[in-house]
Amino acid sequence: MTSGPKLTHIDASGAANMVDVTDKDITDRFAVAEGRVKMHPETLELICSGSAKKGDVLATARLAGIMAAKRTHELIPLCHPLMLSKIGVEIEPDETLPGLRVRATTKVTGKTGVEMEALTACTVACLTIYDMAKAVDRFMEIGEIRMVEKSGGKSGHWHNDTPVPDSAPRGT
Repeated sequence: MTSGPKLTHIDASGAANMVDVTDKDITDRFAVAEGRVKMHPETLELICSGSAKKGDVLATARLAGIMAAKRTHELIPLCHPLMLSKIGVEIEPDETLPGLRVRATTKVTGKTGVEMEALTACTVACLTIYDMAKAVDRFMEIGEIRMVEKSGGKSGHWHNDTPVPDSAPRGT
């Protein structure tokens, strides 16, 4: 057996367990996740103009991401419930995709990190964009969801400098 990194949610017998954070220090923690929703240029224009049939796609997706972050512990079985002090969801158009870039930031002062909350906020915001615009563009693609940055706790500050690769064009 190797003595490399071990999964924190698996005990010695191989059973899944919530990590015991009782003895961890309380620190300020934050996390940033990002993702993309690629779409036809006409769909991007429709969303940005506020003319989508279902309403304001960007505002709805932002709220959905915020709501999802607050419920992460209900969706991911071994996540701790957290008293989040900040949840931010930014959605920016990017004509080079074409599509929308979603960035979620979460903060807490506590004993465990907020990466899952940031990833959940980002993912649900992307899903909401898809849901609200699928009637006009079934070729949308959700992707490149990843952690960008985190800070706090024993591991300190971490930043992902790996560029996101461009993917192949979508169908027409």
